[in-house]
Amino acid sequence: MPAMPAAPDSSVPGGSPDSTARPALRVFPFRGVRYDPARVSDLAAVTSPPYDVIDADSATHLEELDPHNVVRLILPRAHADNAHGGYDDAAARLRDWLGDGTLVRDDEPALYVYEQVAADLVQRGIFAAVELRDPADRVVLPHEDVMPGPVADRLELMRTTGANLEPILLVYEGGGDTASVIEQVAAAEPMIETTTEDGLTQRVWRVTEPELQARVDADLGTRQALIADGHHRYATYRRLQAEKRAEGETTGPWDRGLALLVDSTTYPLRVQAIHRAVEGLPLADALAAAGSVFTVELLEGDLAAALAALQAEARPHPFVLTDGSSVALLTDPDPTVLAAALPPLQSDLWRSLDASVLHAVLLEQLFALDPTDARVRYVHDAAGAVRAAVRSGGTAVLMRPVDVGQVLAIAAQGERMPRKSTSFGPKPRTGLVLRLLDDDARSPL
Repeated sequence: MPAMPAAPDSSVPGGSPDSTARPALRVFPFRGVRYDPARVSDLAAVTSPPYDVIDADSATHLEELDPHNVVRLILPRAHADNAHGGYDDAAARLRDWLGDGTLVRDDEPALYVYEQVAADLVQRGIFAAVELRDPADRVVLPHEDVMPGPVADRLELMRTTGANLEPILLVYEGGGDTASVIEQVAAAEPMIETTTEDGLTQRVWRVTEPELQARVDADLGTRQALIADGHHRYATYRRLQAEKRAEGETTGPWDRGLALLVDSTTYPLRVQAIHRAVEGLPLADALAAAGSVFTVELLEGDLAAALAALQAEARPHPFVLTDGSSVALLTDPDPTVLAAALPPLQSDLWRSLDASVLHAVLLEQLFALDPTDARVRYVHDAAGAVRAAVRSGGTAVLMRPVDVGQVLAIAAQGERMPRKSTSFGPKPRTGLVLRLLDDDARSPL
């Protein structure tokens, strides 16, 4: 991954960060909540991907793996006769699982080293409670805007359960002492080890030694972090903090949020596209509208062939549209239309993004849909986008991944990517470590 963009005044000669030039990135230990392996069928069976990559079919599958799967907390089923019932059920379920020992809370505050391993991958980072910062501080850098619906949903769940149920993913330019601490800790036997359905082996180590915790805090305090995944959850953290401030609470556990911090120098993240499914829009109508601006070509072959053609396409702003039966490739949008549709106050880099063209031209102008419209579904895998389109009689819009350097450059100049433009990974598995938002004299939270 390219170097993390620095704030304008955050360096000294030679490029070494100057911690006095800007507020610090602060991380704190917390008393993590974990599943007791003796109380569940299998640790892999009670964890899940993040909430926003789980569709209805996947949620049902996860619920069937084990009655204690964390999806029952992060995506509780709403009641037809009680809109708040899903949140209340999640809170009651969390209390029950803590009460009967299904979930246990560590006795002392810790940082948690986290490793994900596959044949071609070793990803390591640290779970911590990260101090919340205003984006203007240039400490925790967002690169995407958020939508009000998901923020309201996550806020209500956080309020009702009193917990950070899943972490956000932060990436920072590292290579410093934290990497050394992680390597030292990971040489021992892990506290948690399981292999999940995605083929990743998940390992967790607890770091309770004050000296190691202090080394991590000192190292990360000189750095910036980019929100790689979890913009809506970070916005939720800050919304809850603002509510507590308005109620007269000066400090509390809501001043921090659960995060996984990954060193991009030592463990570069991967980036994938987030696709769209436009519900209720027949493919024929979508292609008729798109044909007024784009070159449209019908493709032969299956989804894999279509994605390969999309990735290999050299012409500007390619998209694949499909209803699960027919497939078409869009390319070469009319430059005059782009110039008129893309916001003039945005930078040339922002205006050159495929996602900017998708939203401003394809969705808003040609399909007459706001990107926040409920009929526009954001799906992290292409097959899931096609399933959503087929289910609704709509059209899946498949994209190429954005270049990581573009994401960092956008964040460095204070702009935001269009909503749901990137999917960094691998994402932390939900349910391995949770964090409660309560007052506890034994914890610095």
